[in-house]
Amino acid sequence: MKAKVWAALLAVYLVWGSTYLMIRFVVETLPPFLSGGLRFVVSGFILLAWRRLAGDAAPTLRQWRSAAVVGILLLLGGNGLVCWAEQTVPSGIAALIIGAVPMFLVIADAIRPNGVRPTLRVLVGLVIGFMGIYLLVGPSVFADGMPLNMPGVAALLLASLLWALGSIYSKTADLPNTALMTTGAEMLAGGFALLLVSALSEQWGVFNLAQVSANSWLALAYLIVFGSMIGFASYAWLLQNTPIPLVATYAYVNPLVAVFLGNWFANEPLTPRILSASAIIIGAIVFMNSARGSRAKPAAERGASE
Repeated sequence: MKAKVWAALLAVYLVWGSTYLMIRFVVETLPPFLSGGLRFVVSGFILLAWRRLAGDAAPTLRQWRSAAVVGILLLLGGNGLVCWAEQTVPSGIAALIIGAVPMFLVIADAIRPNGVRPTLRVLVGLVIGFMGIYLLVGPSVFADGMPLNMPGVAALLLASLLWALGSIYSKTADLPNTALMTTGAEMLAGGFALLLVSALSEQWGVFNLAQVSANSWLALAYLIVFGSMIGFASYAWLLQNTPIPLVATYAYVNPLVAVFLGNWFANEPLTPRILSASAIIIGAIVFMNSARGSRAKPAAERGASE
């Protein structure tokens, strides 16, 4: 189980870190909510068809309802707002602001009925990590011609809150028995919600499909295969089989991956301040993970399905 947990964590850490840059390429020529809807509807259909052919039971009506709640919170509220914000906020900075998720996750998990109360060690790790993230996004980072777009920042903070709420709700919701069937149902529900918002809000009168660049289509394909089918499936499995503080560490690693990729492929800033903060964040992850063994029972004892 330990190897499986680390494999899932690495998928979430690295793959999701790269999705911020891919989203930036996608929304250069594709409307943000449309691109998110296409991504998750395609991924959801593929996962549901695969798992049905593999013999998994179809979701019940109640499970579809739960999957819709989670999918709307995570994918419309979380991912959709990130796509919208990245029209004006650099991909690395967007990832750094989403670093607020662990604070929301741990607090929400602590106050829910029968939730997991964080130890002092976990709280200290969260504070250290948040300090590192604040160092990365402090005002001086943006002093040289890169002011923050406030509506974009507000959208990213709201996305963090909605993602945390969806993650906590999914811990106790009535969902399909396997993580991949659950993921497929959530993607399909969230994807259709994104398409609905796209149809109601995006400027179709000025959109021309012929103007969508090859880079945007390739980035969208990457998001479907790696970001959704691998990254999101790994996240869903981790939520069902590991404690929330451990899952929350992905939001510390993702910014580092996003910042470096943004610098290498999109000329986004990489300064000594960013490197120093990165060291603080990595130290916080190591500090938190060293205490995870006492945070929850083994997955087998909790009736984990995969």
